[in-house]
Amino acid sequence: MKHKAGFVNIIGNPNVGKSTLMNAFVGEKLSIITSKAQTTRHRILGIVNGEDFQILFSDTPGIIKPAYELQASMMDFVKSAFEDADVLIYMVEIGEKELKDEIFFEKIKKTEIPVLLLINKIDKSTQAEVEEKVIYWKEKVPNAEVYVISALEKFNVEGLFERIIELLPESPAFYPKDQLTDKPERFFINEAIREKILMHYKKEIPYSVEVETEEFIESDKIIRIRSVIMVERETQKGIIIGHKGAALKRVGIEARKDLEKFFDKQIHLELYVKVNKDWRSNKRQLRRFGYTD
Repeated sequence: MKHKAGFVNIIGNPNVGKSTLMNAFVGEKLSIITSKAQTTRHRILGIVNGEDFQILFSDTPGIIKPAYELQASMMDFVKSAFEDADVLIYMVEIGEKELKDEIFFEKIKKTEIPVLLLINKIDKSTQAEVEEKVIYWKEKVPNAEVYVISALEKFNVEGLFERIIELLPESPAFYPKDQLTDKPERFFINEAIREKILMHYKKEIPYSVEVETEEFIESDKIIRIRSVIMVERETQKGIIIGHKGAALKRVGIEARKDLEKFFDKQIHLELYVKVNKDWRSNKRQLRRFGYTD
């Protein structure tokens, strides 16, 4: 039996459901999901193994026009998706007409990589509108195979998965067959905490936050974690903590519940808040947090 393996890289505008789709493929919550744009900051790998295949799904940040150094680093992750892709997934929503960056859009239309264009969230549309959009996108990106899906409802995801396997090149596995992702445990702790901040805080606060896990001590029954929430200004620190610490406590309780599911162990989570001034525009800090090499 011949073995197949390859990178399947998922790109699109913010909020099209890329993370929902990857989690559906992988069967685990690797990418955090919120209704806010720019939820995904890193390129996250999810590995799906079968007896004769290994698919390396890559969830990238939503395509935006960078306004500061962090966003420029996020777009570097998207650019890298073109470099190693064996299959490129370009996701759109029903109401979309094009990518926010015309250069990326032209690259998709000219690439020799197999392109699967997915029209997502069709559960929120009518049959007539879906049919109209299929025609529109086939004309707009003639080199792509067009699929209609609902990542949230898992509609057409299984058929799409089978087509991806067909498109993979013959290759040995890139990673051990029991490996789920290329990210370390601390990364998912940081992301779980950041997801709760995205959910519960408004305006600029979630985008000014970075999380760093300083301690991860695992025993047979419990994992003890100490994490620091970084903000850019002293006023933001007060908002994150909240009145008598209530807001920070809510983040800790909700993140702990998710982490107990993820690690299947009891979690003891300590959270602290520190000011790290203008970290989003500081190249040294961005390197420290894994946004640049």
